Amino acid sequence: MDERAVDTGAVTGGVRALLRLEGLALFAAMTALYATWGGSWWVYALLFLVPDLSFLAYLVDGKFGALVYNAAHSYMAPVALLTLGFGLAAPLTLSIGLIWLAHIGIDRALGYGLKYSAGFGFTHLGRIGRQNGA
Repeated sequence: MDERAVDTGAVTGGVRALLRLEGLALFAAMTALYATWGGSWWVYALLFLVPDLSFLAYLVDGKFGALVYNAAHSYMAPVALLTLGFGLAAPLTLSIGLIWLAHIGIDRALGYGLKYSAGFGFTHLGRIGRQNGA
């Protein structure tokens, strides 16, 4: 596998730092909104790591794992839930959207970006794991 081909799709420098700071801002904002909303912290704790169950798709293969992981760590579904929850006055739907976005935010802040099919450690935010010295 040519790692350079995968690495060229990763951001570096100030752009990488900005994307990670945006993740931290997303996490902080969604957690603050959840607190203001008055959501149950038990529900928050219970659901916060649910998107990481997408790791299990890597048991099939890298390409499928990346597809499922990226679907679970993309903004599209949680933003749709947030919008539906707000628009339909559906508290649980709204809570799930807020928690899901908070999870994505902290992942991005920690450098866990969207995955390439080359392997779990290849992300749009750069390499992660032992091979990167992390």
